[in-house]
Amino acid sequence: MKKYTDLIEQATSQIQEVFPWDMEELEQHKDNILTIDTREPHEYEAMRIEGSLNVPRGILETACEWGFDETVPELVEARHRPVVVVCRSGNRSALAAVTMQQLGYEDVYSLKTGLRGWNDYELPLVDSQGNRVDPDDAEEYFTPHLKPEQLPPEQR
Repeated sequence: MKKYTDLIEQATSQIQEVFPWDMEELEQHKDNILTIDTREPHEYEAMRIEGSLNVPRGILETACEWGFDETVPELVEARHRPVVVVCRSGNRSALAAVTMQQLGYEDVYSLKTGLRGWNDYELPLVDSQGNRVDPDDAEEYFTPHLKPEQLPPEQR
């Protein structure tokens, strides 16, 4: 049986990843980059990269195709554009990048370290009103807060 970490390791071996500090260079070499945020809507509303498009991981496949309630036209039409997929830590985005490649997207990247790394590198995040988010507030938001029952039995 595979574990989640096994799936992530397999996914990252099949995709291109970009660190937050390499985004500026990528933007210099690629035009019209589309940034897709695969987190859940409540996460996206709290803070995000300005201009990113929210397509939760759970609806990604149908968002990438015509004819579904979840269809996102800008995403469907982006198969030939560079696409950077982001999430909190870089795991969901890695899985999403593999899926998008399988769906015919030609130039897909996953943001390695996710928005946590983006914030650590002090790149800007905005809230739902477009206001800049304080990096310390973002750090607190992105820090996992596990409940005892979410830990393995040997760590409780």
